[in-house]
Amino acid sequence: MYKNLSIPALGCLLLAGSALAQAPKYSNEFLNIGVGARSLAMANASIANVNDVTAGYWNPAGLNGLTTDLQIGYMHNEYFAGIAKYDYGALAARIDETTVIGFTPLLRLGVDDIPDTSELIDAEGNINYDRIKSFSAADYAFIFSYAKKSKLEGLTYGGNAKVVHRKVGDYATAWGFGLDIGAQFQMGTWKFGAVGRDATSTFNAWSFNTEKLADVFTITGNEIPENSLEVTLPKLLLAAGKKFSFSEKFSLYTEVDLDVTFDGKRNVLISGKPTSVDPHMGLELGYGGFAFLRGGVGYIQKVQNLDQEERYTMQPSMGLGVKIKSLHIDYALTNIGQSVGLLSNVFSLKIDINKTEKSDTL
Repeated sequence: MYKNLSIPALGCLLLAGSALAQAPKYSNEFLNIGVGARSLAMANASIANVNDVTAGYWNPAGLNGLTTDLQIGYMHNEYFAGIAKYDYGALAARIDETTVIGFTPLLRLGVDDIPDTSELIDAEGNINYDRIKSFSAADYAFIFSYAKKSKLEGLTYGGNAKVVHRKVGDYATAWGFGLDIGAQFQMGTWKFGAVGRDATSTFNAWSFNTEKLADVFTITGNEIPENSLEVTLPKLLLAAGKKFSFSEKFSLYTEVDLDVTFDGKRNVLISGKPTSVDPHMGLELGYGGFAFLRGGVGYIQKVQNLDQEERYTMQPSMGLGVKIKSLHIDYALTNIGQSVGLLSNVFSLKIDINKTEKSDTL
């Protein structure tokens, strides 16, 4: 019976178990993909300038840039020829002149319809394809955001409380909780931003159901996963940007972000122990406040070719955006870190909603 265990089924369970034995830097990586085609087109350089519903993901302080009573955002994308699906949905609402709250009820990266053949052969040795089942391996996050304007002119601050849920069919589940804090400061045409992501560390409590698979792990020589705790260490994101106005119609915004990690040496531009710094840059050319051309550069890494020669690689990104009344449509051609040269087409939508004022007349 156990010899017919589906490879994807066993693989997903092994992957979940091995995550606990690896360095914490690999924890909750689905939360580092990014949301919103605008930010993705700018190589994720958004921390200082983000001012819409997606700020609940990038920098909660940016929610106070909301210019309408309510904004709703949505994005769907597929990776690896449609095998993995990534969905994002959020809303942000202004409470008063200084306060905005946000909620991200949909942030999911998942692989669905994975075949599980563990019951393909019954107790009498008969093969029955009707016994094949399927399951999903998916990661979820739910984010509650708050933003407030400071009494200090130009300064806003905010925070996130996020719940993380990860599930591998009936084999493994995890629940986690973490906090983010962020701030933005504008001084003339300059903008600055800072985010402490997973500021208090994010903890995922894993629970494994290995009862019917214990024999498989023993036969294959794999260690049986045990219930445990996975920790995501804090990360500091710093950003600075400047806006240039060429005329009443044309403007250019440029931003440089630094992702500072403290979980050991990483293959990034500035690599060290225990701190590494990953820079990425983006720009946005705007026309009349309704048409935008964007670009960026990120994922700067050192690689070796077949001759053991080292060189640096980087991933460019680009995109377009239009605003038609209350509708924002954004597109990005970008890389999510899969591999050199693999690009994805990303579309996202945002809708502005204003409260209807009551008329004084009947």
